[in-house]
Amino acid sequence: MSSTLSPVTTTWSIDPSHTQVEFAVRHLMISTVRGRFSDVRGTVRVPDGDFLRAEIEARIGVDSIDTREPQRDAHLKSPDFFDAAQFPAIEFRSRRIEPVSNRPDRYVVVGDLTIHGVVREVSLTATSEGSTRDPWGGKRTGFSLEGRFNRADFGLTWNQLLESGGVLVSDEVKVSIDAELVANAQQAAA
Repeated sequence: MSSTLSPVTTTWSIDPSHTQVEFAVRHLMISTVRGRFSDVRGTVRVPDGDFLRAEIEARIGVDSIDTREPQRDAHLKSPDFFDAAQFPAIEFRSRRIEPVSNRPDRYVVVGDLTIHGVVREVSLTATSEGSTRDPWGGKRTGFSLEGRFNRADFGLTWNQLLESGGVLVSDEVKVSIDAELVANAQQAAA
């Protein structure tokens, strides 16, 4: 009789109060405008503690966008950009995680990003920031992630031509994420 151990999967939840999702785009071809989303939720399921086999699902509420300019935020929520009324969430679902050679703390996370109802594969470079127990006995881990994508690939094509020959808003979007994850209560106690 063979004994096969089934994998123990730990489910981690994104801690929205300790997670930052930020983006940056060029404005008028001369400066960079940054913004962030505050409504971030999701889970990371990790079999046998192996983050290379993790399954990531995240959801970002479009209405939580903040660029420190209310009129710009309203424009970004409008049908010209995100169309938050019709597409209230940005979603990410991982496909695979690949190691970065000679860097045990670095990964490439490949997954499907859904913006404005359009799904495209993107890659994010992830760095493990470590794990610890919090003062209440909870198990926590942190990751920072960075990536770039073309907003036009997701149907976000609004723009204006400038007299100087450039455009008002760049197509390239830079994304920076600092995520803190907490293991569910039963798993943190184990």
